[in-house]
Amino acid sequence: MGLLGTSYLLQVAPNIYVGPAAYGAFTGQRGGFFTVGAEASVRRAVSEFMDVEVGVYAGGGGGGAAPVGGGLMLRTHADLTRDFGNYRAGVSLSQVRFPNGQIRSNQLGLVWSTGTDFRYVSRSQLTASGSSSNASVIGRTGMGFDRVQAVVGFYSPRPGVTRISGGPLASKIGLVGARMERALTDNNYWGIEAAGAGSGGVAGYAEYLATLGTERAVWADHLVLGVRGAVGMGGGGDVSVGGGLLLKGAAYCVVRLARDVGLTLEGGYTTAPQGKFRALHATAALNFILDDPYDTSAPARTTRSEWVGGVSRYKAARKDGSVRDLDAVTMKVNRFLANNFYVTGQAHSAFAGGAGGYSVGFFGVGTQWPVFSRTRVGAEFLAGAAGGGGVETRGGALTQPMAYVDYELTHQLSLRLSGGKVKSLRGPFSSNAVDLSVAFPFGVTSHAYR
Repeated sequence: MGLLGTSYLLQVAPNIYVGPAAYGAFTGQRGGFFTVGAEASVRRAVSEFMDVEVGVYAGGGGGGAAPVGGGLMLRTHADLTRDFGNYRAGVSLSQVRFPNGQIRSNQLGLVWSTGTDFRYVSRSQLTASGSSSNASVIGRTGMGFDRVQAVVGFYSPRPGVTRISGGPLASKIGLVGARMERALTDNNYWGIEAAGAGSGGVAGYAEYLATLGTERAVWADHLVLGVRGAVGMGGGGDVSVGGGLLLKGAAYCVVRLARDVGLTLEGGYTTAPQGKFRALHATAALNFILDDPYDTSAPARTTRSEWVGGVSRYKAARKDGSVRDLDAVTMKVNRFLANNFYVTGQAHSAFAGGAGGYSVGFFGVGTQWPVFSRTRVGAEFLAGAAGGGGVETRGGALTQPMAYVDYELTHQLSLRLSGGKVKSLRGPFSSNAVDLSVAFPFGVTSHAYR
């Protein structure tokens, strides 16, 4: 199995980096294998141009009929990289291990990385409205991406496309996903996208791709036309993708609805060269513009945001009729639209409970209110797509209302305890849920005219 991984690491101290990461299959016979988790690493220079980096990744996931047990994946690595100016590249020696599964492997690989700045306004500088006296931040801020898109749509499989099990794949596949993009020039950009099946009888199907595109404004700032291509990995849900490699091409238009919000309509074609999956796709997306580093004339505005990571537990109905505990790692990004209201995107993936390969992608809305000097209360309503790991989701559509208490540990970190209910819209899966996480709130100062 060929494994492809991406990570977004923040330098938290000299030579020390931590952040979220994801891995998935793109060659072999395990299409649909994904894990999501966190990485920590230490980098040291060994010469003027050479560095050694050692680190460890821990996450949850599975799929592709891989023997992952509960889904906990550990990956230790040592990388030797050379500095080429704008990027680093080299070789990696790593070990991948699933402690409660049957996978243990040592291998050589290739590694490539690029650096960027993370400019933000600390929570202590933010007012209740999210504004800041320190709003004149130069360059990109926040996550280093200039816009994010919340995507819904469908695949229409081409005639003759079959499942892995041999039957026809004729029904449309409903998709829920997200895209995050960063400008290369005023018109060209790159990004990443992820999506999962919410309907169509292929619960557990997911995809994760890198994208490259170009676009032009054709009517002032009101209408933009563009084309893009994407390459990455996908699979699960009995969809025939072979080793997991996916290729996608699309054309789209963006209609500006407000200063930093647009509506994207897209159509295109997706193929799995190593499998039998071929499909047309159509999507609609809300396009949230975070920043435009190429438009310094636009007035700056600071928006409150949060990164949240933790673990959750609930009882999950299984396809064998049983109901058992399931533990999942959770990754969340919250962006406030008003003083006390925000939108959220979340990824959950099982790491214990005998459900390796079970993953969820959620979008939702939330509200948060201060009650004491260091304590806040909040609530969220989430909807999304889930599947895999033998969990009975009946098509994949889930909802999850949650309430939480947030306690400020430091000026930059909070401990958050959540409780609520997770429920499948069509199946027997319904359970109380509890989530314990750490939140990092910050302000993003942007020009947001792109």
